Amino acid sequence: MKIQGGCLCRGIRYEISGPLTDVGNCHCSMCRRFHGAAFGTYAKVGAEHFRWLAGQDLLSVYETRPGIGWAFCRVCGSSLGIPAGGKLAEITMGTLDADPGVRPTEHTFVGSKAGWFEITDGLPQHAERPTGKTQ
Repeated sequence: MKIQGGCLCRGIRYEISGPLTDVGNCHCSMCRRFHGAAFGTYAKVGAEHFRWLAGQDLLSVYETRPGIGWAFCRVCGSSLGIPAGGKLAEITMGTLDADPGVRPTEHTFVGSKAGWFEITDGLPQHAERPTGKTQ
């Protein structure tokens, strides 16, 4: 599988050449604010399967703690995911150009979800981050 993605202004482009895993919807207040939506949907990608195609110099990171934060395009503001080691370790599914063939398997941080949003699917819901998960 190869799939490309990028930001709204198309200044940042990336390619994924391997599987996306651990797809989930995060309802924490920080993700809601970062995405301006009820939740953010993320998927993990192995470093060996991620590569920048263009615009890495346009990438900015908002750190919530030293070394931990969210990557975004400093031109258009698109949220791209969670960086690690100069790549994206988790990507925001909304930045993919095509259907990756994977779907969310859970909702996390529903203990702080938006009061105006009702979860209506049958996916497992976790009040916080399940043990062993890094997202």
